Amino acid sequence: MAGLPIRQDYPPSDLRQRAAREKDTRASLRLLAIANALEGMTRTEAARLAGMERQALHDAIKRFNAEGPDGLQDRHRSGRPEQLNPGQQAALKAYILHGPEPERDGVSAWRLVDLCEHVEQTYGVRYGQWGLSCLLKRLNLSRQKTRPSHPKGSSAAQAAFKKGAARKIGHHRGRAS
Repeated sequence: MAGLPIRQDYPPSDLRQRAAREKDTRASLRLLAIANALEGMTRTEAARLAGMERQALHDAIKRFNAEGPDGLQDRHRSGRPEQLNPGQQAALKAYILHGPEPERDGVSAWRLVDLCEHVEQTYGVRYGQWGLSCLLKRLNLSRQKTRPSHPKGSSAAQAAFKKGAARKIGHHRGRAS
């Protein structure tokens, strides 16, 4: 066996059993590749059978030697930090939920373009429409707009209309039967 030696305190059969019980598919494949390498398979062949590159197997062996089988789990990736801090996000959410004032804002419903402009003016942070859409999703906000209602509309008249329409539908269904 060429390359980095693999610790021998876990027999290949134990690694295979653990791989079968493992919920993390990638960790399971790493365990199988290491078990294959321990049984005498070349590193290249062991990596190929597990669907990984030889370098990935080498990295897995280093983690296995240092931390054991638990070290083969996928690690949390921090990702890119948020551009707005939690307080700014809460303020933005409140601003969005308050809604626009047509006289002041010139719009009757927020669009992503308007919100991008507001965020840049207020917080000095530039978002694209897609990035702001993702932020809104993380804030449990939807881009869907509410159904418009006429300012002089009567809720009682709408309810009466709905009841009348339901009666007519029921009446027509009764005839067809």
